[in-house]
Amino acid sequence: MTIRLHDTKAQELREFVPLDASNVTMYVCGPTVQSGPHIGHVRAALSFDVLRRWLEHVYGRVTFVRNVTDIDDKVLVNASSQEEWWALAYRMEQEFAAAYSAVGIQTPTYEPRATGSVPQMQELIQILIDNGHAYAAAGDVYFDVRSWPTYGALTHQSIDAMEPAADADPRGKRDPRDFALWKGTKDDEPRSAVWESPWGAGRPGWHIECSAMARRYLGEAFDIHGGGLDLRFPHHENELAQSAAAGDDFASYWVHNGLVTVGGQKMSKSLGNFTLAADVLAERDATVVRYALLAAHYRSTLDITPSTYDEAEAALGRIRTFIERITRNGQSLEGGTIAAEFAAAMNDDLGVPQALAVVHDAVRRGNTALDESDASAAIDLARGVNAAMRVLGFELTASHGSASRAEGALDALVQTMISQRAQARAEKDWGAADRIREAIAAAGIVLEDTADGTHWSIND
Repeated sequence: MTIRLHDTKAQELREFVPLDASNVTMYVCGPTVQSGPHIGHVRAALSFDVLRRWLEHVYGRVTFVRNVTDIDDKVLVNASSQEEWWALAYRMEQEFAAAYSAVGIQTPTYEPRATGSVPQMQELIQILIDNGHAYAAAGDVYFDVRSWPTYGALTHQSIDAMEPAADADPRGKRDPRDFALWKGTKDDEPRSAVWESPWGAGRPGWHIECSAMARRYLGEAFDIHGGGLDLRFPHHENELAQSAAAGDDFASYWVHNGLVTVGGQKMSKSLGNFTLAADVLAERDATVVRYALLAAHYRSTLDITPSTYDEAEAALGRIRTFIERITRNGQSLEGGTIAAEFAAAMNDDLGVPQALAVVHDAVRRGNTALDESDASAAIDLARGVNAAMRVLGFELTASHGSASRAEGALDALVQTMISQRAQARAEKDWGAADRIREAIAAAGIVLEDTADGTHWSIND
């Protein structure tokens, strides 16, 4: 079945046809590392992690590039005399990496820092000047938006309706909407943030960074450019214009994930309504956080409340309980195949909510099969569930840190009570046996007496 993706530029679902089916290529805008990640950053990275995993499942190989913006106005502003900008950027980069790793986001094929590609940025700027689409003025270099007739094609805006570009001092601009490709050095900026160039000492503008890094690591044409919905304008619009004006085909598809909101308002560092990823991960199992952030469609707005994680924990718990019922006797989950309905949902613009509904339906049918002693059917369903969840980035039989240790401690206590109940029943002390069972039930635990012993699960 054909994969379809929503292309922001086309404003419609398009059949995905890679330039090279043996190597799908993706570039995703990574973090600007001026401070630590909030949960919206994790949701954005997770959306493209799931897309990457599905494309790997279908095509086999994906070259995935996610950059790190380590030189930027915000990074310089947040630096201090105690911590220089490059040290701050590196520390924050590690915080992002830790949060991504915690929720199982795969590391990119390449993860370039902007500071490592300044020569390539300067090369691209010179091409734009030579092509008549950029000009140097007062130590800066600007992209001439009116020189490019299709400027605004990504977000379908006319130039005259756009707000002035606020990314640089307008001292040398011909048009207030022209954006900076190169920023001349200023007296109040550190000398360590300055590079020499044909247009004078300075540093690159934000937009040219991604165009140059995508070109360097993926070539002049690649399959998918991804990022958050808030990056469509001006960042991605400017990337598209400058890359196309330089003669590059650039991205075939533009894919954007929806935003995270709190009480209906965009989660943002500038608004101060963000929840740091580290705080959430300190309180919640990382696998539950992953489930909570991907359970909604990637293009939808996700409003975060405490119940978001509670519902995810309950849903994931139902899947885990079913898997535990299958594997507690050593049954292997390997060899499962993904259900056609799951694949159809994923192929339809990465329909994770619909795909998860297929998983939960299989869990229900699997539990029914176990209750009816149809072990063969239950095992087949469990293997399919495991294969589907694995492609979504979940290892259902893997340990989960402190949560796993807590489960182990609980299991030890419940097994002790199960043994005491078995002894009471052997001694025909029915009253004691009933009291133990009632105590276990009061804790929300269900006992299941089977031919191979008594097993327990949490009542969801």
